[in-house]
Amino acid sequence: MDPAESNHYAALGLDRNCTLAQIRAAYRVLAKQHHPDLNQSSDTATARTRTLNAAYEILSDPDRRAAYDREFAAPKISPAKNRAVKIARNLSQDVPLPLEDFLRGARREVRINDPANPNGAEIYELVIPPETPPGTRFRLPRSEPFAGGFVQLRVKPAPNFRFKTRGSDLRCDLKIKTERAAHGGVEMIRGLAGGMVRVPIPRGVGRNEIIRIGGEGLPKPRGGRGDLLVRITYRVEIRLARGGK
Repeated sequence: MDPAESNHYAALGLDRNCTLAQIRAAYRVLAKQHHPDLNQSSDTATARTRTLNAAYEILSDPDRRAAYDREFAAPKISPAKNRAVKIARNLSQDVPLPLEDFLRGARREVRINDPANPNGAEIYELVIPPETPPGTRFRLPRSEPFAGGFVQLRVKPAPNFRFKTRGSDLRCDLKIKTERAAHGGVEMIRGLAGGMVRVPIPRGVGRNEIIRIGGEGLPKPRGGRGDLLVRITYRVEIRLARGGK
């Protein structure tokens, strides 16, 4: 169906905010343009004239126009669409994980308090295998009444007082003595896995210089582990010489 046949404003080429004067003017122009006498008694012109007359009859009467506007503005809701409302079954959330658990693995209880679940809290077990990279997603199937849905959990590193994370790399600070900075040598720090990690200090190392220790970071998505980036800090000695006489 032509939209103009079901929309009186469209039939006259007007919008709903038009004035009565605009309605009358548009009708006069279009009625003359589509009059059957000027269109060799065309069936199309006759139908168009009927549409224009119906539009003008409604819109030129304030009461009938108001009633039409109310009906025209009312949303048309299909009962079938109401019945087709889909219940949200899937959940997704990031969960923090201690850094050590990415290496050694862990088991965690997942508790979901969904107000839409008449059965109360949902409890699932999340198994995190050893050598799990940060950002790994786990999908747990939900039980009734949300069967067919799932809970997607993405594990991310929890804050740690010793290490900062960037992808699979770890960062930490190491404060050394000025003598070590000047002459170089070896320092030992405790790594993420609990063992001691050897940090070679080059002679004349600069403050805030980064020393990269390969394979001492978090697991990587394609295997192996990231690096440990150690930032060197130390206090520079500043002395005032005694002035001479």
